[in-house]
Amino acid sequence: MQLEQFIEQSEQRAYQTALYATRNSEDALDIVQDAMMKLAQQYSDKPSVEWGPLFHKILQSKIHDWYRRRNVRQKWIALNPFSIGGGATDGGSNGNQSYDGDSNSDPIENAAELKNTKPDDKLAQSRAMNVLNDAVQNLPQRQQQVFLLRTWDGLNVAETASAMGCSQGSVKTHYSRAVHKLRELLEDHI
Repeated sequence: MQLEQFIEQSEQRAYQTALYATRNSEDALDIVQDAMMKLAQQYSDKPSVEWGPLFHKILQSKIHDWYRRRNVRQKWIALNPFSIGGGATDGGSNGNQSYDGDSNSDPIENAAELKNTKPDDKLAQSRAMNVLNDAVQNLPQRQQQVFLLRTWDGLNVAETASAMGCSQGSVKTHYSRAVHKLRELLEDHI
């Protein structure tokens, strides 16, 4: 079935996008699963060329929902420190979340061809990828989303605007700011 193939091809990038946004692997998995279920249940009858933009729009919506729920939860905990959870603010997210599974499942690391490189080069590339991951995670949410949709998923400005529910001008602004911020953060590593 074509939809199953689309989901298989999209799941790793979608997971990585959600992981960047939430910094929590369990929340990221839930978001991706919810987005895929909604696509399958409500849009499987659409032409396959429409699935990509629809899926990205659903995924971004689920990420926004997660942020809204987290903010409400944080406000509740701040007002009621004796509530369930004992004062935890974000489900255990610490910003240092590691990826589940082996390192070969990380699409960013797979982008670099490491087969015929020396161990020192592999170590340098691994460190550079960690710095890049940290830099992307530290971008403001909208900049992070635009950057990932444009560079990682290869969406054009119009598709990104549609997926994020904003104007094309907003996409261009957020993308420009993200690139400038990443250049600034990665200046010592380039």
